[in-house]
Amino acid sequence: MSKEINKELLEIIKALTSKIEKLEETVYASDGILRKAGFVAVNSPTPKIGVVDNNKTVGEMAWGDIHKMVSNMGGQ
Repeated sequence: MSKEINKELLEIIKALTSKIEKLEETVYASDGILRKAGFVAVNSPTPKIGVVDNNKTVGEMAWGDIHKMVSNMGGQ
């Protein structure tokens, strides 16, 4: 039974690998149809993470401090 499961898993992995390769070919195709349609961003901005409140982690912060941090970041 273990060999049957291993064979099935191997077939699933092969099928998924094939689908991923086809998807990569589509995304990076020379005509770039997905990029032109706006579905894929090639050069997206990298998020910048800064230091918050003297190296405190969120777990060490009071709820009031968390609410202030979120409102400063543009949250509600």
